[in-house]
Amino acid sequence: MLLTQEILRIAAARLKDAEVLHSAKRYDGASYLCGYAIELALKARICKTLKWPGYPETGSEFSGLASFKVHDLEMLLKLSGRAAMVKARYLAEWSAVLAWRPEDRYSLIGSTNQQDAELMIESTRLLLKKL
Repeated sequence: MLLTQEILRIAAARLKDAEVLHSAKRYDGASYLCGYAIELALKARICKTLKWPGYPETGSEFSGLASFKVHDLEMLLKLSGRAAMVKARYLAEWSAVLAWRPEDRYSLIGSTNQQDAELMIESTRLLLKKL
């Protein structure tokens, strides 16, 4: 099990990684890592909402919890209990990060431009504070 505080540390680290990649004009990677930062923050929020000490990691820990073994940000937001608040207060930022998919790792180089990467980083920065 990955402890909630560790999940939050990793999410913050992924955002910092994205900022470094953005500075190096590596926009695809910057945007991609932001998606993982949001995924991790949502999983930490799920832990808080359900009063779990951490999020399942292994197949056996996910036994009976198949709904939680997802990378889908929309589903994770619903499971977190924060969907209404996020969509009411931070819809623009949520819409920006919702474009992320784990499959983006296969996108062609140059698929994300500087402006889109900046929007993703700013949206991620704000949402990490609010989730």
